[in-house]
This record gives sequence, C-alpha cells and structure tokens, in this order.
Amino acid sequence: MTDRIVVMGDTLLDRDVDGGVRRVSPDAPALVLDEERVTERPGGAGLAALLAAREGLDVALVTAIADDAGGQRLAELLTAAGVQLHPVPLPGPTPEKVRLRAGGQVLLRLDRGGTEPAVPGDAPVDLAELLDCAGAILVSDYGRGMTGRPWLRAALAGTATPIVWDPHPRGAAPVAGARLVTPNEAEARALSGDAGGGGRIAAATRAGHTLRQRWRAGAVAVTTGAAGAVLCHAGPTPLVVPAPQVTEGDTCGAGDRFAAAAAAAVAAGALPSEAVTAAVAAAGEYVAAPPRTEAGESPGGDAVARVRARGGTVVATGGCFDLLHAGHVATLEAARSLGDCLVVCLNSDASVRGLKGPDRPVVAQEDRARLLRALACVDAVVVFDEPTPEAVLSWLRPDLWVKGGDYADGGPALPEADLMRRWGGHTVVVPYLDGRSTTKMITTARSGGTT
Repeated sequence: MTDRIVVMGDTLLDRDVDGGVRRVSPDAPALVLDEERVTERPGGAGLAALLAAREGLDVALVTAIADDAGGQRLAELLTAAGVQLHPVPLPGPTPEKVRLRAGGQVLLRLDRGGTEPAVPGDAPVDLAELLDCAGAILVSDYGRGMTGRPWLRAALAGTATPIVWDPHPRGAAPVAGARLVTPNEAEARALSGDAGGGGRIAAATRAGHTLRQRWRAGAVAVTTGAAGAVLCHAGPTPLVVPAPQVTEGDTCGAGDRFAAAAAAAVAAGALPSEAVTAAVAAAGEYVAAPPRTEAGESPGGDAVARVRARGGTVVATGGCFDLLHAGHVATLEAARSLGDCLVVCLNSDASVRGLKGPDRPVVAQEDRARLLRALACVDAVVVFDEPTPEAVLSWLRPDLWVKGGDYADGGPALPEADLMRRWGGHTVVVPYLDGRSTTKMITTARSGGTT
C-alpha cells in the first residue's frame, strides 16, 4: 500500500469575513458588520485535500479550476499546502461561499458562482496512472458536476484502488464497488427517501442499508454530527461509533475532515470499521480545535473571537523568543494577567534573520511556536514574516499590546502605540527580569561558559 491519496471532486473558494456588530443600519432594519479580517481557504474537495496534506500525506487533487482570480487564489492555497494539483478547465466563475461572522457566529452566508454549475472539462492525461498508484481515492462531491463526468466515472470503475465516496444529494451516485460511502444524516435521508422516525440510530441504519444495497458499496457510514457515525456493512447489525464530547467549536469542514481521515486509514490498509473509528476521532478533534488551513494562518483569531463574544479583554505581545528563558516567561505571565486571553505575535525565521543576522534564529519557528503554546499563560500564537507586527496587530486588533522592561523608565516609545490607538487599544509595559537575554545566553553557550 502507498500513503498517496487522490482526491477528486468539486472545489470552492471559502471566505470568512469576521468583524464586530455595534450598530443597526439607519436605512434598513439590518445589522452593520464592521470588517476586521478576511480568511480564505479551499472548500469542498479542496479542503479535504488540504486537510489530508496537513497530516503529512502525499495528496493529489483532480478538480475543476476556473480561469479567474478566484481560481488563481485556489491554486495558490492548495499548492502552498503541498497538494499536487491536477486541474481540469471550469467554464465560468469560481464558486465561492462567503460567511459573514461576528463573535464566532455566522450572520449570513453569501454564495457566488451561479446556481447552475458549469460543466467541467476533460480529464488530465495521466488520470489512470494517477489512480492506480494511489493507496486510496477520495471522491468529494459537492453537487457541481465533477462526479457525473463520463471520463471520471470510467476511470473510477476501471481502477482496483479502494474508493471512499463523500456523496451529495445533487451529485451523481457512487460508482459500484466503493469501499466506503460517507453521507451525513440529511444526505442519507434525502438520497434514500427515508422519512426518519424510530430514533436517530434506527433511521441512520435504515438509510445506510438502503443506500449500501442500491450503490453496491462495501459499507456506508452515516455521520450523525456530535453523535458520531453509524456504519452499515454486510451484516444486519450496525457499528455505532460515538464521537468524543466537544463542548464548543466550529463544525464547518468537519465532514471533509471525516472523509479525509477515513480515506487515509483505508490507504493504510484499515478495515471500514477501523477507518470510521479513526475518522470520528479526527472529526471530533477538528471541531474542538480547528487546525490551520492557510499557510501562515493561526487559530489566534478563534481565541480572540471567543473572548470578544463574552466582552473580555484581548492581550497581545510579541517577539522572537529564540531561546525561551525566565525573562520571557515573566513577561508572558504578566501580560496574560491583564486580560482574558494572550496572543503571542511571533517573528518567523525569515523575520528573525532580518533583525538578528544570518546566524539566527537558533530554534526554528515551528519549535518556538510549540514551546510558547505549551505555556499555560499563552492562548494562541500567530507567526508573522514582516520586520514588525503591525500587519498582524491590524488583523487581531487587541485591546492591550504588552512589552517588557526595555521601554520602561523613560525609554523609547513603543513603535506600535500609534497603530493601537486607531481602534482604541492601549500599549503598556510590564516588569522584566534583569540579566536575562537570549543574545547573552547564545554568546555564553558558544564560549563554553554557563548562564
């Protein structure tokens, strides 16, 4: 078996527009959203491919990409995440889903790209070889035409590679012989015609068995959100896989995480029951703490949204934190005590080299970020590439910007002070432990001394 996964299906561009609602429009009974930041990510099959790539898998994506700005942005996001893109032409505009959010809650979703999907173009020339060399194929159907293309269905019917199919009520039926099909409850009811009743598990079992027989699939796993999944296979008794308890979180993308995890398990040789168990756990983790979905993006925005939703104070601080020492910890603990969450703006490796010289950093940014996140006083870490944190501060808009010692006792003004005042934020200085210095530690270590 190989750990390569080929994802096939419809890709969209998802945009989250986050902001604050502080007033009602004077010319209509509508809330006014003051935009604070915009996050872009691939949706549909693109998100499934990206999430699989984030797990270190070798991922190829066969999808339709439009020749417009949205299509170009999708290609950038996917290739930056390590996804090998095998595009087919998509006439017309890139389909987009725009979510307007405040305090972590969706106010409105705006769909672009037309209600009638364009017909994707012809297959990549290397499609048969691509499928035959994979450990598993994930078909991610979002009802926009890819799964109904004759060349795609012929290629899937002719390969021996196991197929995991995530269906859509407006999409084509899975090809016969799929190893595992993963509809959610609503999709299973719509596709099977089952009206429900008799309890959640009973309804999912009926729909799952109906669809398994109709599609001649090896197994059908009906996902039931916070309740987990019901796996219907050849035997009469379903396997019910409970989900881990999650008290809060954004479920957008959880279905794609489930399907991607199931395909990864199948590629590794897992049975459908093992694949579904792994997928339920992965989807639960995703909802509890959504992973990064865009290069350079951090979950800091989620921590900020939760604190702002309950009227709390957001605190931020920044630096290189090349060798984490007691002086850093004292500053971070003091900063966290001033509010309800602390976001650390961390200079990237490139930023540190520009500030400190070619021999720095000593510790790579991934390890520096991991050490910071392990501290109880740190709620999130955002890595930035610029020489100063002004861009990331404009995105986060914290209530307090905190620095240590060097700016106290009549020292230079904090360079971020003017920026913070634009949204009513404040800059403060906290005490710094004397004698602690990363540069001094490095110099001493290189000379063979002790600190």
